[in-house]
Amino acid sequence: MSDPMPEAVPDDNRRQVLYWRLLARLFDPEEQAGLESASLAVVEDIGLPPALLDPQTSVDSIVQRHPELAAEFDGLMAPEAEAEAEADPAVDIDPAPVTEATADEDARDRAAEVRRAALVSKVLLNVFSTGSGAVSAGQLSRWQSDAGWLERALGSRPGELRGGRGTTADTGGLVPGLGPELGAIEADLVRRMQLREVLADPALAARLTPSMSLIEQLLRDKSNLSGVALANAKSLIRRFVDEVAEVLRTQVEKTTVGALDRSVPPKRVYRNLDLDRTIWKNLTNYSPEEERLYVDRLYYRHTARRTTPQRLVVVVDQSGSMVDSMVNCTILASIFAGLPKVDVHLIAYDTRAIDLTPWVNEPFEVLLRTKLGGGNDGPVAMAMARPKIAEPKNTVLVWISDFYEFDRSQPLFEGIEEVHRSGVKFIPVGSVTSSGRQEVNPWFRERFKTLGTPVISGHIDKLVHELKTFLT
Repeated sequence: MSDPMPEAVPDDNRRQVLYWRLLARLFDPEEQAGLESASLAVVEDIGLPPALLDPQTSVDSIVQRHPELAAEFDGLMAPEAEAEAEADPAVDIDPAPVTEATADEDARDRAAEVRRAALVSKVLLNVFSTGSGAVSAGQLSRWQSDAGWLERALGSRPGELRGGRGTTADTGGLVPGLGPELGAIEADLVRRMQLREVLADPALAARLTPSMSLIEQLLRDKSNLSGVALANAKSLIRRFVDEVAEVLRTQVEKTTVGALDRSVPPKRVYRNLDLDRTIWKNLTNYSPEEERLYVDRLYYRHTARRTTPQRLVVVVDQSGSMVDSMVNCTILASIFAGLPKVDVHLIAYDTRAIDLTPWVNEPFEVLLRTKLGGGNDGPVAMAMARPKIAEPKNTVLVWISDFYEFDRSQPLFEGIEEVHRSGVKFIPVGSVTSSGRQEVNPWFRERFKTLGTPVISGHIDKLVHELKTFLT
């Protein structure tokens, strides 16, 4: 197999060579000479750059040198592409006669599958074969870029499946659990970095791309940073906060606020003129002889909306397992705080509770004041949240936690049950991530379901929808 693969080798065999090489390299980083040389022969024969086989070459570098490949990577592994790839024209109830044209088309399809195998192998190998040992800022940045290309290949936007800055893309069940897996790989790379040394060097720090895993490490280590390193850490946190806020703000603002209030007379200005209604109501004044419509009365659209002052109390578990929820909810609370007639209060807790309401409009400042880690003591947070409930029927209490308590499950549930029965809209959330991953104590999950307040999906889109429904 060490000799170049002859042109007569069927395309199915060529595709298998590429995938066997991929599997070999994923499980053993050492090269298998036979598979490497055979794969090189395949790649060169189909007109693709040999750099596709180099794990040290990023997809970005490939695309920069060969811009025409960018379109091929996009949607490469999307559900529709998989369906087309798996379609087998040989399995047909009533096969059409084989003609020269259909034979040529079949050959082209098989050749396209070989090309696709080479591109898929490149993306998967770069993302899932990360080696061991220390990681540099450049290596992390390259991996994040390659992970972005994998997400694009699956039909997502960069950052979506890693629980980063976007919303979850629908992968059609093609890769269940891929989001958490990518997040775990990224977290491992961040842990293997000498982060403090990188942050102390402005040139290296500038190469870092903000991600949830990186932000978690920065929040955990911020008390050990100072000077240039602390300034660079704050800059990365602010960049990430701004990027997530931009996405969430768009989702929140997609709906209008409040129902039309017809008890308020419409403003009699031109932009509110209801032309269709005005014509319809004045049709009896139409003069056929003059072919003219006489208008006795102008009609205007109602634009005033009925809004009731609402209070939103967000309680977030800031124990180490909930860092992504802490970041997302802090940003989300600040966005809702900017809506008219929404009074937002923010509480974070582990074994102690802290009222972060004074900084609710500044998510960056809130994150700097959090201290990740510790256990869960929900009753402490409930004692701080309860006095904030002035008008139960105009209050929504969002409680984000995995609800794994320090042996105080019953007191916390009893407090939640009492608040809910008073008329408060209670929304329990297992976690608030962009990947939708969540884990909730089964004891609480069952009781919340019985209470009629089931734990909503951990995807942040669901929480945004629930809050908009109640507050608007």
